[in-house]
Amino acid sequence: MTRPVVGIIGNRGLLNGRYPVHEGGQMNSCAVSHVAQCIPLLIPADPAYLSVEELLEVCDGFLLTGGRPNVHPNEYGEEETEKHGTFDRARDAITLPLVRACVERGQPFLGICRGFQEVNVALGGTLHPEIRELPGRMNHRMPPEGTLEEAFALRHKVELTPGGRFARLFGASEVMTNTLHGQGIAEPGPRVVIEGRAEDGTPEAIWVRDAPGFTLAVQWHPEWNAEADPVSRPLFTAFGDAVREWAAGKGQATKVA
Repeated sequence: MTRPVVGIIGNRGLLNGRYPVHEGGQMNSCAVSHVAQCIPLLIPADPAYLSVEELLEVCDGFLLTGGRPNVHPNEYGEEETEKHGTFDRARDAITLPLVRACVERGQPFLGICRGFQEVNVALGGTLHPEIRELPGRMNHRMPPEGTLEEAFALRHKVELTPGGRFARLFGASEVMTNTLHGQGIAEPGPRVVIEGRAEDGTPEAIWVRDAPGFTLAVQWHPEWNAEADPVSRPLFTAFGDAVREWAAGKGQATKVA
């Protein structure tokens, strides 16, 4: 039996500093294939090559990955500044309407880091351009030096809403996660439910109220060590189960408990 397809939202990059490529981290593909048990399909997130409508038909679910560029502040009604960093307007043009379409259709997605922020912006929320500059906040950015193991090391606790979706999924009200982001949620969208926060109050885990399908998103990077990590594995397993339900019913999604 053919496994369902998860579209992995890719980013733009340069190979050897000069050759334009569409790229995606191998750990995303590994988590989708080995833990979610789905076929990973890297998506060139650019409306010049494909449409949201085509993606919804080709893929059964979507992994909204992290990425160096940020969501453009115009998408949430603010002006661009140096603090907002770099942007990928082509990805904005695909992912934001894709999130809204998935929410309404019940088609599953899992948001990670930038993908977490995309979910909030797509549903009417806003972002802080640099959360480490806010009073009482820690530096959530990736350490500037060190190995990948050091960069993705578990660095802070996330406190979860007791009895909420994430707490039930992880079987705990507190988990340890990595942290590799500069921006964060300022105001949640009207339908965005925050169920996890870091020790400094930064939102870390969300889902979409009244959505018929799987709409979980996290600010950390669960794709790292997804097969062995006690937090990452149940998250990708649940995502894979939701994708299989969608693929089996093709439009008759079961609402997440």
